[in-house]
Amino acid sequence: MKWRYMLGEWGLAKLQLPQGFVDAEFAPHEADREAAWELYIELATRISTQPLPPGQGVEAAALESLHSLFATTREIMKRHGRDAQAFARIGIAVLNRIVRPMLTRWHARFAETTTPDEASLMIFRQELEAMRLDMLAYARLLAAIADVAPMAGEDEHE
Repeated sequence: MKWRYMLGEWGLAKLQLPQGFVDAEFAPHEADREAAWELYIELATRISTQPLPPGQGVEAAALESLHSLFATTREIMKRHGRDAQAFARIGIAVLNRIVRPMLTRWHARFAETTTPDEASLMIFRQELEAMRLDMLAYARLLAAIADVAPMAGEDEHE
């Protein structure tokens, strides 16, 4: 099975990974599996994959949790090194093409001394929900790389 199929299966074809990578066989190394498991657990327990119901939670804290995924992913990549290249390639693409655009749009608004107005907060929550669906797809792909079953609530396509 090719990476192209795996990415398409989990709705992540939009990551636009290099042709040579997506046409390669899906054959992650042990380091890829270990790294995928570590990040899978991080994602499964964060706002990136959990809904933020109306009237609950703090938007700025959700944004900070998303931002922390950069440091977490970098640390996992450094720890597992070059043997986890498939994990790193996908992780970098997700950070740069899914998480970073959200942070870029919202970081300045939440860094200001005043809280964004209600209309802006509603838009933020809508964008967070859309991103959550992409991150659920990423979490399911990580589970496949790690060769584990997705946790409860993540085993079906959205």
